[in-house]
Amino acid sequence: MISRRAAWVVVGLLWVVALLNYLDRQIIFSLFPLLRGDLALTDPQLGLVSAGFLWVYAFASPFAGYLGDKLGRRRVVLFSLVIWSVVTLLTGMARSFGQLLAARALMGLSEAFYIPAALAMISAQHGEGTRARAVSLHQSGIYFGIVLGGAGGGWLGEHYGWRSGFYALGIAGVIYGLFLFRALRGEGGAAAEGPRGTGFGRSVAEIVRVPGFAAVLFVFAAMSLCNWMVYTWLPLFLYDKFHLSLAAAGFASTFYIQGPGLIGILLGGWLADAWMKKQQRARIWTQALGLFGAAPFLMLAGVASQPLLLYIALVLYGFGRGIYDSNIMPVLCGLVGDDQRATGYGLLNFVGVLVGGVAAFGAGLVKSTIGLGGAIEFAGAVLLVSAFVVLRIPVRTESAASVTR
Repeated sequence: MISRRAAWVVVGLLWVVALLNYLDRQIIFSLFPLLRGDLALTDPQLGLVSAGFLWVYAFASPFAGYLGDKLGRRRVVLFSLVIWSVVTLLTGMARSFGQLLAARALMGLSEAFYIPAALAMISAQHGEGTRARAVSLHQSGIYFGIVLGGAGGGWLGEHYGWRSGFYALGIAGVIYGLFLFRALRGEGGAAAEGPRGTGFGRSVAEIVRVPGFAAVLFVFAAMSLCNWMVYTWLPLFLYDKFHLSLAAAGFASTFYIQGPGLIGILLGGWLADAWMKKQQRARIWTQALGLFGAAPFLMLAGVASQPLLLYIALVLYGFGRGIYDSNIMPVLCGLVGDDQRATGYGLLNFVGVLVGGVAAFGAGLVKSTIGLGGAIEFAGAVLLVSAFVVLRIPVRTESAASVTR
């Protein structure tokens, strides 16, 4: 375990990477109206652009997580950041649907390596007393990235064209990657390396058999379904239904969810760490509180006929979602040992993002029948079911999880 100060410095350094991670993937959704016109794309093609990223990200995630455990988390984090930043730059050069789809697929492949390795690194450097707060602080960078990608992407698109944002973000990511190479030197050893004698298939099989992992997987997939449907289609939903500008739609579709979500994730991390001193199921109950709060308001967002009612629903959905998000990795740490946590999170990403890709593509297909509002309402119902499932996750001590193998 490294010093407490150094452990928090790593969280701060990786916070910027988490910000860039979601800025680069989110910005495109606020630019859908411009892409639709400039590249002559249909609604199903727009859905496929989102789904293509997600499906590649999903299938790469388990192996990416395994490599994070096997090769060392520092080098995997650095590799992922630099490669996806170069791909972001190339995305701005796309001239056709095929080129855009290929760029998004490459981004999905390169970004899949980051989150499992980063969260495993942070979890290894923080014990039970600070783990949820450390993970929550890192994940707050994701929320900022989504807001900036949505609002900033729409603004840049209106003033400088849709390509400018990709160019700027790609260059910024490469420069920060070079800085991080020196800043994280010596920190990679703090995270456990993977089990040298355990192959990928055996490691996955061991994790899948852990009691409670299936429930964690289902709930994560349900939240991913909701998240990616909202990330992908809410800007266009606001643009078409309420006739907002690109900048206004991008801002509203991100800020009213991610702003309260930021408060929720930080509050959820603090609550779980404090509650754990008295109650072993505190992390699970914290997640359940978030899900029971989020699900009804996502359903309300799907049927809201006035912008104000929709914004209120999005605020409360985002707050509850943030509370849930704060304890995803800490709950996983109670199920599997340190040497398999990146692999375990990679499996969560695999199923969750695969479901999210189906949801993003499926919403584009049903847009002309039940509408985007109906699709969002259905997602809220699935999330409500997951709130009951999370209560079935068993509690295990960290020492017991570490000897699972």
